[in-house]
Amino acid sequence: MEEDITQHLDATGTIPGSRRPRPSPPRPDPPAGRWRRAAPVALPALAALALGLWGIERRDSMWRDESVTYQVAHRSLGELWGLLGEIDAVHGLYYLLMHAVFAVWDGGLVALRLPSVLGTALAAAGVGAIGARLSGHRAGTLAGLVFAVLPIVQRYAQEGRSYALVTAGVTWATYFFLRAAAGTGRRWWTAYAVALGLASWLHEFAALALVAHGVTLWWSGAERREVRRWAVAAAAVALGLLPLAVVSAGQAEAQLGWLGRPKASAWLLFAGLSVASVLLCRLLVRVRHPRAAALTRLALPLLTAPAGLLMTLSLVRPWYVERYVLYGMTGLALPAGAALAWAIGRRHRLGPPLRFVTACSSAALAVAVLLPWSTQVRSPESRKDDVVAVARTVERLARPGDGVLFMPSRRREWLLSYPEVYARVHDIALARSPRSSHTLQGTETAAPAIRRSMLACERVIALTDPEGQPLDPFPQEEVKRRTLASHFEERERVRVWGAQVVVYVRRGVR
Repeated sequence: MEEDITQHLDATGTIPGSRRPRPSPPRPDPPAGRWRRAAPVALPALAALALGLWGIERRDSMWRDESVTYQVAHRSLGELWGLLGEIDAVHGLYYLLMHAVFAVWDGGLVALRLPSVLGTALAAAGVGAIGARLSGHRAGTLAGLVFAVLPIVQRYAQEGRSYALVTAGVTWATYFFLRAAAGTGRRWWTAYAVALGLASWLHEFAALALVAHGVTLWWSGAERREVRRWAVAAAAVALGLLPLAVVSAGQAEAQLGWLGRPKASAWLLFAGLSVASVLLCRLLVRVRHPRAAALTRLALPLLTAPAGLLMTLSLVRPWYVERYVLYGMTGLALPAGAALAWAIGRRHRLGPPLRFVTACSSAALAVAVLLPWSTQVRSPESRKDDVVAVARTVERLARPGDGVLFMPSRRREWLLSYPEVYARVHDIALARSPRSSHTLQGTETAAPAIRRSMLACERVIALTDPEGQPLDPFPQEEVKRRTLASHFEERERVRVWGAQVVVYVRRGVR
């Protein structure tokens, strides 16, 4: 006889479909009881909020992907709609949200990243709520705190992109799934479908959480009724996502063409995190944690299924980046929180001196391990480049009448978020601006026209990738390099993080 899913997922232990006793009128909780119930949600959210606000401007830096968000969100709704018809439809809902944020408050880097900070706080609260339902209030609180301090979570809490908000949506969808699978009412399946549908519209790969939840149901031996209800909710998510999937499929080459197959380091990281979660779950089983089975059957699929599936597909068609499945970190935080709660319980068996020494040693070890990573993800060097540094360098070097070349053309993004700097130089190769062409970086003229425009300039400022990066083979890029080499002399080269700003002067010009 199949085991009931509530034996693994439901904290109440009530069997779906059974006759439930009439509940007695609820009694108001004393203040201590209310705080105990709120702690798993409130404490992780507050911790994540504090960590997100700490150094939110990242030493006044911004990298190229955030620059895309910033300049696209500042376009008009008509321009934004035209762009999404050509590229980046997968981020359309997020761009609309950020357009609204900047319409209310154009607060620069803080406004750019604040939605992600709030999204991470919401996600940490969701992890705490899941952990509390599965493993108790202490374990839930610790799971939410573990999630909040994970370096990868802290990184994307301060990123002007959609991934923290996606994680919040998937995490709360997982909580609603937990409630719904316990047979507590169809309203939870509705909440599940709505939350996961919104997360999927923020980024399509959030829908891979459906695979994880399906594995959980299968592994738990769920009743057919609950499987059917999950299938209906999953179908609703898929049908709701279908229009976006159709549009973005036509943009996939331009959107994801830069990706390569997962490197060995990515596989090793995935394997390491998976093994860590398995070992934590095994520890809970060995110490006979009462909810070890339920926690394992929820956490392991959430950590491994979306990332593993996406990485495997990427062997054929590269689609994998770790931030696309950031929400999988919930599957690591949940068993970690339960294991920490068990360890704290064991600590109480020690005498007061040993208990104090153990607590201090554990806290010092956690700070020693996490502080360097936390500091590093708040530095400009934690990202591929620094758009702010590039723009300031161009502002310092540019003279009236100077031409500017972006090598390659997609590096035009380095100046688009700083129109006052961009306006000081003449964009030699530009044919149509990003706004008028409904593109991210605009379109460039043909190679012969670029050469003529370059030869008409006395000074050219070239914005290039760091030395050693592969060179684009396109005719426009080749003519830029050839013309600079044959007709110009390098006068000054400034290296900033992830970029170079090089001043060229035409030969024969003093």
